[in-house]
Amino acid sequence: MSSSLRRPAAARPISKPSAKGLNSHNRWSSLANLIPEEEESYYQDDRLSNLPDDVLLNIVERLDIADAARTSTLSRRWKPIPSMLPEISIKVGSVDPEHDRTCNEVVRANATILGATRSLLENRTANLHAIRCMRFFLGDASTTVGQTVRNTIATKKVGLAEFDILTEKVTNRCTDDDMVTYGRQLMAFVDACPDTFSGLTRLKLENVMLGGSDFPKIFSICKRLVFLRLDNCDMGLMSLLELQHPQLRELEMENIQFERVDLNCLPELTTLTFSWWASPRDPLSFGYVPLLQTVSIANTTLSYHKMLKLSEVLGNATISNLHLNFESEKIWVKPEGPKELSQVFNKLRLVHLADISKDCDLTWTMFVLQGAPSLEELRITVRDRCLLIRDKTERKLQRYSEEKKDAGTEWETSASDFKHHNLSVLRIIGFQSQDKFVDYVTAVMEAAVNLKDIYLLEKPMCDTCTRMKIKDRYPRTTKRRNLIRSYFNMDMHPLLRIHFPVRTK
Repeated sequence: MSSSLRRPAAARPISKPSAKGLNSHNRWSSLANLIPEEEESYYQDDRLSNLPDDVLLNIVERLDIADAARTSTLSRRWKPIPSMLPEISIKVGSVDPEHDRTCNEVVRANATILGATRSLLENRTANLHAIRCMRFFLGDASTTVGQTVRNTIATKKVGLAEFDILTEKVTNRCTDDDMVTYGRQLMAFVDACPDTFSGLTRLKLENVMLGGSDFPKIFSICKRLVFLRLDNCDMGLMSLLELQHPQLRELEMENIQFERVDLNCLPELTTLTFSWWASPRDPLSFGYVPLLQTVSIANTTLSYHKMLKLSEVLGNATISNLHLNFESEKIWVKPEGPKELSQVFNKLRLVHLADISKDCDLTWTMFVLQGAPSLEELRITVRDRCLLIRDKTERKLQRYSEEKKDAGTEWETSASDFKHHNLSVLRIIGFQSQDKFVDYVTAVMEAAVNLKDIYLLEKPMCDTCTRMKIKDRYPRTTKRRNLIRSYFNMDMHPLLRIHFPVRTK
């Protein structure tokens, strides 16, 4: 993908890094202080050490992984306890996209995970049910970590095993040269530890550019894989990624630099998350995905992006849950008629159209209702994100679309007598006391003859919204809510209930 089309990584909320890279209870961390072996006799009669194995194991399970590993140095009584853990999760390094990862940090992090891995996995006597997550950096130590895990997988029954492999540079600081380097390091790791990768059930990769045959090679080695996440991964200019895997159930792709991703044959796939692509064409196609149920697609429209026709993109997929996020920017979906959508929308039960800009009209969303006869719940979220780039010069520099945010979404109900018989719930998040909201709710009420509940909610509030004390027109008083209800001619809908839920943080 040329640098002119490679889009910057989208900012997204990610948990803040812990000082130890883990979120754990440290109430027992004082136990992890090193105690000289010659003082062991002093502790032979202490009540804590005399507790049964299952109680001591419960204590160790509450520690972060570094402290858990160090408890084995307390005494001979404690030495086998960490290796009896049925599940482990070893995470070092930050996944915060704004956090600078220094070379020293990477070395220290991998040294920590190597020490913890050896302590917890080598010389195990009990089966290990799950390696919930091992998060570490690509580098010299990663192969040693992989080899240690390989021995455990080969000799013990491991039901789940996950690798979350980080790169030294975060996504928004990676150049193409960095990605090529990381890609070579990854393939060297895979080649050195094929047995380890063959035992993985979950894999997360970021910031790697691989050769044309590398991704197929990884997928063929990782035969047990049920979950795959690719963040800012690529195979070079105008690359096509074709996915085939017999076991994969969940696929997440973010900051997609491929020209197109073809889901050729994924017979077990049930969930797809596809966010922020660089391709100026249809970025995704569906082949054989018979079990696919939930599809979530998000994008910030730039000037070169085309509007997508869901009938063409979804192809043969017949899904039940569809989530489309417009990031408060230009709408990137082209409304289509019921005839075009009959195949892909026939089994839809839930649709969520998220982060529609407040500058947009809502009438166009009625195409979903007309095209999905089995739809039971429709959710609409209307809001402008606080961190939107608003300066015109900066927006042009970043190649944001200069069109109206709802340009190309014009839609008129094909028949005034259109009726929908299955919709029972309408949720509008970000409702305002404005004509366009009242008119939209009225239109849905008239079409959905079996509508039972309408939820009108406040828009989500971030810390920035709170600090800026942004005002809106949400009806918060009983008087204003009753006024809103009066607009909807409730006498004609005696079984319909309108709710104004209290926002929870």
